[in-house]
Amino acid sequence: MSKPSLDLQILTLPDNPGVYQYYDKDGKILYVGKAKNLKKRVSSYFNKIHDTRKTNVLVRKIVTIKHIVVPTETDALLLENNLIKTLQPRYNVLLRDDKSYPWICIKKEPFSRIFLTRRMIKDGSEYFGPYTNFKMVYTILDLIKELYPLRTCNYDLSKSNIESGKFKVCLEYHIGNCKGPCEGIESLENYQRQVDAIREILKGNFKESMKDFKKLMNQYAQNLQFEEAQKIKEKIEILENYQSRSTIVNPKITNVDVFSIVSDESAAYINFLQISHGSIIRSHTLEIKKKLDESDEELLELAIIELRERFELMSKEIIVPFEIDLGEKIKVTVPQLGDKKQILDLSIRNAKFYRIEQLKQLQIVDPDRHVNRIMAQMQKDLRLPAEPRHIECFDNSNIQGTNPVAACVVFKDGKPSKKDYRHFNVKTVEGPDDFASMTEIVYRRYKRLLDENEPLPQLIIIDGGKGQLSSALKSIDELGLRGKVTIIGIAKRLEELFYPGDSIPLYLDKKSETLKVIQQLRNEAHRFGITFHRDKRSKAALNSSVESIPGIGEKTMLTLIQHFKSVKRLKLASEKDISAVVGISKAKKIVEFYHPKEN
Repeated sequence: MSKPSLDLQILTLPDNPGVYQYYDKDGKILYVGKAKNLKKRVSSYFNKIHDTRKTNVLVRKIVTIKHIVVPTETDALLLENNLIKTLQPRYNVLLRDDKSYPWICIKKEPFSRIFLTRRMIKDGSEYFGPYTNFKMVYTILDLIKELYPLRTCNYDLSKSNIESGKFKVCLEYHIGNCKGPCEGIESLENYQRQVDAIREILKGNFKESMKDFKKLMNQYAQNLQFEEAQKIKEKIEILENYQSRSTIVNPKITNVDVFSIVSDESAAYINFLQISHGSIIRSHTLEIKKKLDESDEELLELAIIELRERFELMSKEIIVPFEIDLGEKIKVTVPQLGDKKQILDLSIRNAKFYRIEQLKQLQIVDPDRHVNRIMAQMQKDLRLPAEPRHIECFDNSNIQGTNPVAACVVFKDGKPSKKDYRHFNVKTVEGPDDFASMTEIVYRRYKRLLDENEPLPQLIIIDGGKGQLSSALKSIDELGLRGKVTIIGIAKRLEELFYPGDSIPLYLDKKSETLKVIQQLRNEAHRFGITFHRDKRSKAALNSSVESIPGIGEKTMLTLIQHFKSVKRLKLASEKDISAVVGISKAKKIVEFYHPKEN
């Protein structure tokens, strides 16, 4: 029996929530998605042309659509997450994590041992974690060791074994790290009381331990046992120091998970903070590579489901930067101000720092990928038809109408290509006319590139507002390049980007990499133009004010004028001062020329 057509498959889809799966002609899974309404969601793939090439390619490959109906959207989210991890479709974001994270185990046994492990054994023992870095685990275990003397041996300390005198105390007992439960010196009741206190610390509740230690310290002090009181005081300080490193602004916020997202063109970074008893007890950032230009909402929903499952989070409230639907059982809070907003901002800051760290590493390890990411980002931000691999920027330099010049700087793959920089002397314009100068320079530059069959840039940037852009456009139109290259103007004051035929400028985020590249181009064009203008002006000044000295060339005179700042100062300079710049023989000729009588 032949497969039904795609139209027929879509028509027969239900209007219920569920998960859909796309397969290609070979029966290979392409994509898994969830929907409130299966028919509407799946139809949306086929009734329009999508913004991204990848989505259009995906749609062309789809031959078979399968679906699973579920009672609620939350169930759809959970099922989608499981299917993505199991099937790993080509067009879905990857959520696999190869790392095995450390846990802290409170072993189910008499006189419980507390230790670090990577394996969870279901024997009734309690596991806290997983922790996302070892430093945190070691800090907590050191803290516990400092506060409570527990056994480190793995003896079976059953009542009968202790009573029969099977074990002897070890060095740990003699140096004060253990109270000797193996010989019955410490009671099970007293030992378990310590384990209960440790359990609370692992949950993030420091209050009870602090209270007990303070009570004990006061008792020792009243009994004049100052040495013991000092030891307890030190333990309180250790606990306070550890708590201050993990406590947030307001201890009223308790048992809440915070999620935030920072994304760019190619990836998203989701940070998660777990808060228990007013303390941050865990922080983790997950990186997701984008496949189909997924929205932040989609990615955050998927990441929350994944992180809650991975870290076994049971909290009933989550704090997020925007509304998402995770079902009725979870309360979603989008704070606008106050303590919860502060903790959300902290999470966003963590995600941003993690992203910057990853990008710096990428720049060092894989510079090509770093360049590709910036190019893709610039194409999106500036609404360009192609990645701006080759950019040229123009700047006019004339001071009080003298020596009008222009500069063209070239960036390739986001970096200066200095061998391609060009200077221009304005030839056809009389007086200070920036607009006419721009028309001339742009025409000369691209007429030459066309004549010499050189590649054209994907983007031209004009340093100046609407007027300068219009002047450059005249030449672009005259050369028939409109539509073949993108040309924009950047106004100096507010970093406004102007597009031809659009009176409303585009404003980029002040911290965006796209704006940084444009500013670097503009500053480089300005520097290059000003340097050329100064050299030209100095030469003109030299020609008009310097008499021809026998045996002294133009280059030597230019060096002297640049050093002494004027001809007047040069005339007043001593032979010694001049010889320090150009040598003794030349200095002698200059002094003889300016002061013939003295010689």
